[in-house]
Amino acid sequence: MDALTYRPCVGIMLLNAEGLVFVGRRKSKRGPDVHPLEHEWQMPQGGIDEGETPYKAALRELREETNVRSAELLGEVPNWLSYDLPTDVGRKNWRGRFRGQTQKWFALRFTGKEAEIDIDTPDNGRHRAEFDAWRWERMERLPELIVPFKRDVYVKVCAHFAHLAGT
Repeated sequence: MDALTYRPCVGIMLLNAEGLVFVGRRKSKRGPDVHPLEHEWQMPQGGIDEGETPYKAALRELREETNVRSAELLGEVPNWLSYDLPTDVGRKNWRGRFRGQTQKWFALRFTGKEAEIDIDTPDNGRHRAEFDAWRWERMERLPELIVPFKRDVYVKVCAHFAHLAGT
């Protein structure tokens, strides 16, 4: 698996006016191979399309996962952050083509009304729902909510954007 490459992706930390962060609970089928419930929460993320800039991908992924269009750029982690997928997850999700993901992270301020957030029919129903619940969460709690193999990335993202956290 070491010879495989990382899938280029983006991650979005969407903050409300109080400095709380949007997290969504991943839709999943329950079964013995599913991670524990407390690790199903994550920030929006997704792949970069051919010819797309990371920032444009971040705006698209945010729209496709949350329906949010009302957001302004607050910051960007300057370097790419990577994580390796557990072997069984990589085989299942991407048929073994990628070792993991390398992500460019952006912090955005949500400037709309909460009614704009629609995880059930995101992007006006053009994309399938990826989350079955969402909430605003304190930034310092994010690393404990994510699956363990992504935790180091979340720690780094939170450290970089800590100055944006709520008071």
